[in-house]
Amino acid sequence: MKTKAARLFVVLLGLYLFLFNIFLTLASIGDTNSMAIAAMVWGLMIVWIVCAGALMYIFRDRIRSVVQCIPLPWQVTFVLGATALALIEEAVTVSLTNMAPLFGAVAGEAYITATTNYVDLVLFHSVIIFIPLFIAWSIVLSKYRFSPFSVFLLFGITGILCEISFGGPQQVLGFAQWIFVYGLMIYLPAYSIPDNRNAKTVRLWHYVAAIPATLLIALPMLIPIVYVITKILQHPSIHF
Repeated sequence: MKTKAARLFVVLLGLYLFLFNIFLTLASIGDTNSMAIAAMVWGLMIVWIVCAGALMYIFRDRIRSVVQCIPLPWQVTFVLGATALALIEEAVTVSLTNMAPLFGAVAGEAYITATTNYVDLVLFHSVIIFIPLFIAWSIVLSKYRFSPFSVFLLFGITGILCEISFGGPQQVLGFAQWIFVYGLMIYLPAYSIPDNRNAKTVRLWHYVAAIPATLLIALPMLIPIVYVITKILQHPSIHF
């Protein structure tokens, strides 16, 4: 029953995302830059959410078998796996930003990332911030037996909060996209965790506390990273 409910949720979430992207496209007609951004959003949905997400789901059991044979603590493979997927997702988004001229826009006027430079993006804007959150989730999962779908959803909601902090409250309208984008970074690593680990059964209040708890655990790691990037290096938050 739980599996069926999770699948239904994903289908409904995908349907909302599809309809929202249609609305975004229609609302962008007549504006070159907005149309280019809409094209980038469609590209992200097709490449990362549909194609990559489908591959993760179809081959999840094979991948889990391989991952569990790696002679490292599962917490390490979890963080490394989530980081690798985040790097792949950011490769997709920065590639789409660099394709602005192909979508009829001027480079730097239509974009979905803070920069067109992939290394700059992951080291100073995105993945470097995600890693403490992945570490925090590895700690939580060491103590509590959250299902892979729960981790997918909760990290997706964390992604919505991150996007609101960067782009404003209007990002709530794109909640389906952000749940998929962020959730898929962590779903497969969570699925690959050993079932026989010594962890407690999750209660209702654990779901409520999970996001604040992971943010609090990550905060001591996030503060020095953000301080170095913004204060010492004085790295710009956006390059356009």
